[in-house]
Amino acid sequence: MSAAPRSILALVERAAAAAPDAPYAVDVDSGRVLGYAELSHSCRRVASWLHEGGLAPGATVSLVLPNGLQTLRLLLGAMAAGCTVNPINLLAQPEQMRYVLEHSDAELVCVAPEWEARMRQLLPSIARPIRLQVVDPAGASLPGEPGSGPELPPLADDTPALLMYTSGTTGRPKGVMLSHAALAANALAIGIEHGLGPDDRVLGVLPLYHINAFVVTMLAPLAHRGSVALTSRFSSHRFWEQAQRSACTWLNLVPTMIAYLLEGEAAAAPQGLRFCRSASAPLAPEQHRAFEARFGIAIIETMGLTESAAPVFSNGLAADARRIGSVGRASGCEARVLDRDLQPLPHGQTGEIAVRGPQLMMGYYKDEAATRAAFTADGWLRTGDLGHCDGDGYYYISGRIKELIIKGGENIAPREIDEILLRHPAVLDAAAVGIPDKHYGQEIAACIVLREGAVCELEDLRVFCVEHLGRYKTPKLMRFVDDLPRGPSGKVQRLKMQSIFAAT
Repeated sequence: MSAAPRSILALVERAAAAAPDAPYAVDVDSGRVLGYAELSHSCRRVASWLHEGGLAPGATVSLVLPNGLQTLRLLLGAMAAGCTVNPINLLAQPEQMRYVLEHSDAELVCVAPEWEARMRQLLPSIARPIRLQVVDPAGASLPGEPGSGPELPPLADDTPALLMYTSGTTGRPKGVMLSHAALAANALAIGIEHGLGPDDRVLGVLPLYHINAFVVTMLAPLAHRGSVALTSRFSSHRFWEQAQRSACTWLNLVPTMIAYLLEGEAAAAPQGLRFCRSASAPLAPEQHRAFEARFGIAIIETMGLTESAAPVFSNGLAADARRIGSVGRASGCEARVLDRDLQPLPHGQTGEIAVRGPQLMMGYYKDEAATRAAFTADGWLRTGDLGHCDGDGYYYISGRIKELIIKGGENIAPREIDEILLRHPAVLDAAAVGIPDKHYGQEIAACIVLREGAVCELEDLRVFCVEHLGRYKTPKLMRFVDDLPRGPSGKVQRLKMQSIFAAT
């Protein structure tokens, strides 16, 4: 038996050798197909294009591009060339984008046409020269791309492949460095966990600048020689039609998208869909049950971090291997719960969840102190998530350590408040946060998004919370808002909500 591939280039070449005529990616809008043999050829062409442009292996290539086959070609080709790719969040503020470009030591930034003017204004503020290349994300080739390229040399396992910046709610974002071996390991683990094969196709609606889409949507199909049906963006109105037209067998979503689909017009889920995978943020049990009941598709809840190359926990495919409210068991790695002294806790006790395995980051780019703080002395990655493990190995997340509400010395997980509010029939979305209080240290506040057309008073919600949470855990302050602040993964950025209540 041959050894498992340990680089992105090896994944591509293995798939191309086994199934050269099979499709790897399909553009949902144009119907254009990128096959495995063509992908292998494309990686060599893109590598030649980069090398002829003066970029040596190890150089960082930044991308400000929406989803598209050209975006796929650039990401995979640059990694195959030994370069480090740095996909930038399109929702980033100009100052955040400037910081990422400067801190990453990018030598080339590829941008979509609509970003050219903004990038030309931004680049002069960076002391180091950065080459700018405008790229059509739906195009078939790059400007000046050669018609062929030489065979690419194998890459060492520890070659950096991805530099992705976290969307931290405070301070500067940190650049997470992931090696080829880490990305390949998790791509393979995802295929095994979900029982994926060559006939499986995922609908790719998540942006490729987020770790979930990068690894699960783009790389996992390479590992099992499946395919991805790529869309430029998520549309709840077109979603089911796109899934049916593309003959998708599984879905990769975040809870925000699940909520939008539940709010959309009645639609029948296409035949042939085996499961829907939810990740990147906790899925409320009420939404989990509602989705399965309405669409007849099982949801497999998972969890991961940028620092762990996406999923490190997953529920199983079989109905009796899934537990609503749990992110599942450790997947492709080891997991444990730690106390404040970083010692393991027994089942049932709440602490910080830690993981150890081949898919973990190399470290934070140019930040040795943060890297040391992220790991225990024996190599466990501290996730920053609070939770517990039951006697069967299923993990349950109760919140982020930094977002824990400490009221009068009692720890209160914001998610506990969220889930009660989401049970109210008028509430579409909700999130709780701790705010300063001179008596208790912190009090509970909550932002609520109402369903379209719903009529509800804050007093109604207060009474509802008192009934289900008790007075102590009922939010002292509540506000109706149009939307909750969320990062690219759909995760609520609770600390940004504090400003809503700052003047209270």
